[in-house]
Amino acid sequence: MKAAAFVLLIIAIPALNLSCNPFAPKLDFDLQAQLCSDLTNIENVFCTFRNAYAFKDTTLYGSIISPDFTFLYRDYDAGVDVQWGRDEEMRTTYGLFQSVQSLTLIWNNEVPIVASDTLRSVQRAFNLTVTFNPSDITRVDGNAILTFTRPTVNDPWKIIRWRDESNY
Repeated sequence: MKAAAFVLLIIAIPALNLSCNPFAPKLDFDLQAQLCSDLTNIENVFCTFRNAYAFKDTTLYGSIISPDFTFLYRDYDAGVDVQWGRDEEMRTTYGLFQSVQSLTLIWNNEVPIVASDTLRSVQRAFNLTVTFNPSDITRVDGNAILTFTRPTVNDPWKIIRWRDESNY
């Protein structure tokens, strides 16, 4: 009994002196830089978009989507353009997030199209890796034209229009 108490004391004293909880590690303050919280910067909107996909977080995704949002893509089989609004975008994204194991989105080169203090459009290439399970992984290389808007220069940017220019 004394030996067990002694071993426990030897383990407990250093842990008490460290004043740390091994189940709550020290916060990584570099993570704050990765959170992309200043949405008055367009690059942080792209970063938030990427993180929303990585964490499969519709709340985070919804924070960058305008109430007046429109998504457009070309249905090459039918030969028509298809579009939907914010509500369907959020349902579709939620369904995507629920049906996959992981998503990895990489934004590539950017070509500005329109630039003002309250309206911006950019064309940007992306790579999306969709992992349904370890034996079912799909990689998509695409191109998008995204339009951002905000009421004033002090307000966060929101995506008001996303035209997917990918042909897959």
